[in-house]
Formats: sequence, structure tokens, C-alpha cells
Amino acid sequence: MSPSTTPTIAGAAVPNLPWEDKPADCRDVVWRYRGNPIIGWNPVGRVARIFNSAAIAWEGGFVGVFRADHRNARADLHFGRSADGIRWDVEPEVIAWQDEAGRPKPLSYGYDPRLLKIEDTYYITWCDDFPGASIGLGCTRDFQTFLRMENPLMPFNRNGVLFPRRIHGRYGGQYALLSRPSDSGHTPFGDIVLSWSPDLIYWGRHRLVMSRGGRGWWQSTKIGAGPVPIETTEGWLLFYHGVTTTCNGYVYSMGAALLDLDDPGRVLYRTRDYLLGPEKDYETAGFVPNVVFPCAAIADAPTGRIALYYGAADTFTALAFCQVDELLDYLRRNSEVF
Repeated sequence: MSPSTTPTIAGAAVPNLPWEDKPADCRDVVWRYRGNPIIGWNPVGRVARIFNSAAIAWEGGFVGVFRADHRNARADLHFGRSADGIRWDVEPEVIAWQDEAGRPKPLSYGYDPRLLKIEDTYYITWCDDFPGASIGLGCTRDFQTFLRMENPLMPFNRNGVLFPRRIHGRYGGQYALLSRPSDSGHTPFGDIVLSWSPDLIYWGRHRLVMSRGGRGWWQSTKIGAGPVPIETTEGWLLFYHGVTTTCNGYVYSMGAALLDLDDPGRVLYRTRDYLLGPEKDYETAGFVPNVVFPCAAIADAPTGRIALYYGAADTFTALAFCQVDELLDYLRRNSEVF
């Protein structure tokens, strides 16, 4: 795949981005890494499975915050490093969260993290216990000390995803957060909602962004934001998961949408068909079968290449790729009507 002549992504260069060219016989705009899965069963210590995790480029390499389901069946967050974004060294102990006074503030549980940088600080969101499913928020500047912040929204909620900068269009330089209000169980419903904040503490102006359903049954049960949105010249590129209910349970697939740059509550395009669904053995068989759950995207602005990290079957961490201009063109030609 040749690089874009004019950069479409607003961001930095990641020259060592994990990448594999599209196979000659592939007709899709998103394709899997041939070495999948990149993290398998029993990867470290008492951890049985690592999946639905977040990664970001950092100091010439990569760091990540990982969902680790332990052998006592509880999920928690671990930190990890990688030189190439494919082979990961995940720490065997959970992240040691602190409060503002430096006192320990551990999680009851934590899963499905997202990781991003805003100005000079790295922020982590995850599914927390507040009590019950809610959105946790924390930050770090050095990936050594992790500060646990106030929960941004009331329970019950999941899939909290921050935008990577203040948005200056509609409300004049505020932070924006996507979420999926839900219930305390394994939610059989859910839409994507946008909230605004001047300080990452007080949140309001909640607006519906996208609803489940549409013409595609693959997203008829619920939807949720995936990786941190990617800023492009045409809008915010949002990968998300859609869920359908079958006689054999839930099926999770990946789609994409393009949101307005100044008003990300406005959807410009949204995929009619899923981009990646569970097909491979590591996606269809595992602790929870038939799951493709995107959680992180790293982009190289000069080439327009995007590496997508996703959880597979609630068991494995896998990797996929796409080219931003090809994907945006696909979105324009294969979109839901709004």
C-alpha cells in the first residue's frame, strides 16, 4: 500500500508503526495481521487472558494498559511495554493506583481500558466499579505513577472514550467523552452518548450520538465506542463495536463512523456493513466466542496507516490494519443514511 500524498491524519509520525501490507487477494478495507493472535493464553503470572486493551506510541516504542483477567476470574489493569507494538512485556502485577495525596487507591475491578495523550498528560479510561459498572478515569505523565481521578459519570455506564484534545467548536475548548449508558448486568441494550466538560471533573450537555440498529443487524442489540477517535481532515474517525443477539448468544463486530470535527455529536457517515467480524478460530472460539472488540488505534500521520488492536473471543489480543484514505472512501460509499 503506497503512502498518502497529502496527510489526512492530524497527528505525529510513528515510523515504526506495526504494519503488514494488505494481501493481494483481500477485498476488505481492514485486514488482519497474519501473526495473530499477538497475546495468547496464560501470558504472565496469575493472568489467564489479556484482551480488550489499549496501546500508544511512546519514546520511540510503545506502551499499553492491558485488561488482564486473573485466574480468580477477576479483571484488573496491568501496564506493558513493547519495542515493536507486537511483542509485549506485560508486568505481572496490577497498576498501583494512587490518590492525590499519594495513598494507595486500588481498583475493585477494571477492564476494557483506553489510553490517550492530551497536552502533556496521558489519560486512561476503563470500566470501573462505582459501585456497579461505571467509567473510571486516571492519568500519568511517566507511566510510573498513576493517579486515580474522580469518576466522570454516574453508573451504570461503559465504553468511556475521551477525545485526544479539547474541542473548540461548539462549546469553546472543552473536553469531550463518549460513553454508553447501560444497566448493572451484561447490557442487552445501549447507544453512544457524548458528554462535555471544562475540567475533566464536571460533565454535562449529554447528547445522543448514535443509536443501535440501522439497516445492519450486526449492531441491532447495542453499540459502543472503541479506540480513541482519530482526527482527520474530514472529521473524527471513530471505530466502534456493534452487537447482535443470535440463538447462540451475542456476536461482536467492528464498524466505523465519521464525526464532525467541531461538533462530534453529529455523525457524517456510518458503516452500513461491519468492517471486521468474528471469522478466525481465535475470534470464534475462546472464553466468550464470536467477539471482535476494538480498543486501540495507533496512526502514522505521514502515511495514513492505522494499526488496530482488538480483543478476540475475550481471550486473545489481535492486530489489524487499514489505510485512512481507503477507509474514508469506503465510508462515503457504504454509509447509513442520516
